[in-house]
Amino acid sequence: MPTEILPVASVSTKANVYFDGKCVSHDLLTAGGQRKSVGVIFPAQLTFATAAPETMECVGGACEYQLQESGPWLRCEPGQSFQIAGNARFNIRVPEIFHYICHYG
Repeated sequence: MPTEILPVASVSTKANVYFDGKCVSHDLLTAGGQRKSVGVIFPAQLTFATAAPETMECVGGACEYQLQESGPWLRCEPGQSFQIAGNARFNIRVPEIFHYICHYG
């Protein structure tokens, strides 16, 4: 008897494009209801604002991020992640294409 394959996640086919194309992502909803986005940031220095807490996971390339306006710049490489509070702003510098997964909540 054939086995039914259940979807693990659904992915939005419409891209989210920010900062004149310097950041492009797709929304992902897991079968368990977790919201994430998967995307790339092209070389740039950008400032993002969050609504809910986020964890940025680096899956390729690297970035430097600053969680507070006058705080230190920290580096994030593949296999590493950093957390941002909800209703906050953070700066990110990307010297090469940065591939990420953003986990919300």
